[in-house]
Amino acid sequence: MTLRLGWFTTGRGQGSRGMYEAVSDAIAAGNLDARFAFVFCNRAAGEDEATDSFFARVQADGVPLVTLSSAQFRRSHGGERSRHGEPLPAWRTAYDEAIETALTPHPFDLGVLAGYMLIFGNEFVSRHALLNLHPALPNGPTGTWREVIRELIRGRAAESGVMLHLAIPEVDMGPVVAFCSYSLQADGLETHWAATATDASDEALEASSLFAAIRQTGMVRESPLLLATLEAFAGGRRQTDGARVLDASGQAAKPADLTVEVDTLIQRSP
Repeated sequence: MTLRLGWFTTGRGQGSRGMYEAVSDAIAAGNLDARFAFVFCNRAAGEDEATDSFFARVQADGVPLVTLSSAQFRRSHGGERSRHGEPLPAWRTAYDEAIETALTPHPFDLGVLAGYMLIFGNEFVSRHALLNLHPALPNGPTGTWREVIRELIRGRAAESGVMLHLAIPEVDMGPVVAFCSYSLQADGLETHWAATATDASDEALEASSLFAAIRQTGMVRESPLLLATLEAFAGGRRQTDGARVLDASGQAAKPADLTVEVDTLIQRSP
């Protein structure tokens, strides 16, 4: 049975758009037995030029586009902005419920959080299997991608990676589905390390060539890792049961190390 994908995005960056295009191209080429049940965006038309451009691509592909502006919803409910590390404000629960209602005509098997800049509440993630991408290895640094890279530099890490895990109520704590790794001491990075003071300020680290090089090395692996993981779900080699990741026989599955597959896909890309 063809895998029905629910795609959740804020649609503001090239990274998230690149993931959508990679999956769309793989489907069109017959390399992935899946289809987009919908694309959901928490922005409305006219709120951002980059997002509007992404909307045009989705509509040209004939994929159902569902939008609900979180900014407009928050203002209409008189709610406050979410604050990192604090419980979600009450309006966010109502927003998730509104999303659920809007998506009722578009059932899906597996959701992908691709640059979706909001956190879903407990009820939504308990009802749906959602893949979330994190720019680190299992047991690696947590937080935003900026926080992750800063910690890698300050710790003079030898390697890093990208992983996909199931979203659960505890942010970034869901079971890991798949990951890939890469060296941070590979040829070409020595000059960047030598030019970077690892005890520098956050601002200085983020302005460094090493920070940019690590970010780029991770980003080129995001789409290949997602594709390889979706192929495993479409082929029945991975499935979910609540917050559990299972193999084809229905047994608990260990995180899949897809480093070889990801590196192969990178080498094949133009």
